Amino acid sequence: MHVSNLEMGWVAALAPLWPLLAFVTLGGVMLMHRAPGERTVVRWVLGALWLSLGCSVMTAASMMWMHQDVVELDVGQWFTVGHYSFDLTLLVDRLSVTMMVLSSAITLLIGRFSVNYLHREPGFARFFLLLCVFATGMLVLVESGSIDLLFVGWEMVGLTSALLIGFFHERTTPVRSGLRAFTIYRLCDTGLLVGAVLLHHFAGTAEWAEALGSWPWPGPAVELGVAPATVMALCLLLAAMGKSAQLPFSSWLPRAMEGPTPSSALFYGALSVHAGVYLLLRVAPLLERAPLASAALVGVGLLTAVHATLVWRVQTDVKSALAYGVLTQVGLMFAEVGLGLYKLALVHLVAHACLRCLQLLRAPSALREVLGRRAALRTALPPRVAVAHRLLPEGLLRRVYRLALERFSLELMHERWAMGPLLRAGQWLDAMEQRWMSALSGWTPSAEEPAKPTQRSELVATPERTPSGQSTGVV
Repeated sequence: MHVSNLEMGWVAALAPLWPLLAFVTLGGVMLMHRAPGERTVVRWVLGALWLSLGCSVMTAASMMWMHQDVVELDVGQWFTVGHYSFDLTLLVDRLSVTMMVLSSAITLLIGRFSVNYLHREPGFARFFLLLCVFATGMLVLVESGSIDLLFVGWEMVGLTSALLIGFFHERTTPVRSGLRAFTIYRLCDTGLLVGAVLLHHFAGTAEWAEALGSWPWPGPAVELGVAPATVMALCLLLAAMGKSAQLPFSSWLPRAMEGPTPSSALFYGALSVHAGVYLLLRVAPLLERAPLASAALVGVGLLTAVHATLVWRVQTDVKSALAYGVLTQVGLMFAEVGLGLYKLALVHLVAHACLRCLQLLRAPSALREVLGRRAALRTALPPRVAVAHRLLPEGLLRRVYRLALERFSLELMHERWAMGPLLRAGQWLDAMEQRWMSALSGWTPSAEEPAKPTQRSELVATPERTPSGQSTGVV
């Protein structure tokens, strides 16, 4: 078996192309107002995901067989502006190939699980189209050889995340939760954008191999000044905090569970929520040169872990409890990266992604398991693993308990500072558009249909009931 570096690189490049091909094909059919059947959608999407997994596994096996640590592939140029050219460069090393296999395998697993879970769902084809977009974006993100190309995959993952949170768009709550996540994404992605500009400015390139060094991952510290490296690392830390829901941007993750269970397992248990950790692992040489950013990383991770642990203890539904469990472990990964334990953080990421994916897929069965465990224990009390009740005074425990019930008011702060201004701006634009259209057409709103923006009270999430009388809240 002999595979050249060029052939290995092209095999890796095919991994994100297969789900993209399935998306273009099925999307073209749907644009022609021809709704494909479920079998057609499943064959195209699962076939593409199988081919993508095959390319990822072949790339990993070839690198192990040839004892190759780094493979670079220059696909070509996307566009050129003056002296700047946007190069499509792929970088496959020990970090990216691990994430390739993990992303392809879990995406395929979720796709196969969703065939039965979403059977006869009105948005069946839409879900699988978004699954293809996510698979393409995630593979582009982990294989990117430059921060520019990583930004493309980063945005594809964020867009599909928001759209799948609002998958059940006939209800107000999922749409509002998707808007909340999208708002925080937009706010924190400015850090990635500014970091890309600064990398161009200080390093003179966007290529990881040139800016961070072509050493096998994680590699030594970059040859940059401490101040530029610190500023860039802090900008990338902001982007990672938003994508991985670290404090103070944690409120959107529990609300993201409004989407279908398969998307919750894929995005917020396995892959998307770990994209921030991957970004920090990728820029490990930059963090080696920025001790202040590394210290901030440890602080953010530990604070998030403590916050999520406290809130997790008072949750009454399975998916919210699992969401805060995810936050705890991702916070510990942030701390591990800040302490320089990069390989430990990668192992932690892979193990946690597999575990949380399984737990979220089995979330509907968790209540039955708890009841069975209680029946087996009968009158015996389960062991208490918390020591806070024995160490902290009673008054402080009550205050912490109340704060945990309120989730430390993070949702209220985001509502006032991020969601509120955005919704008011949208309402103002909607009113101005209606006035402009009425001025052009000569139409004036009637008394029965006043042209006014939607009131805030109509946007507040309220408990909804299905025809059977059961709540449509989070499982």
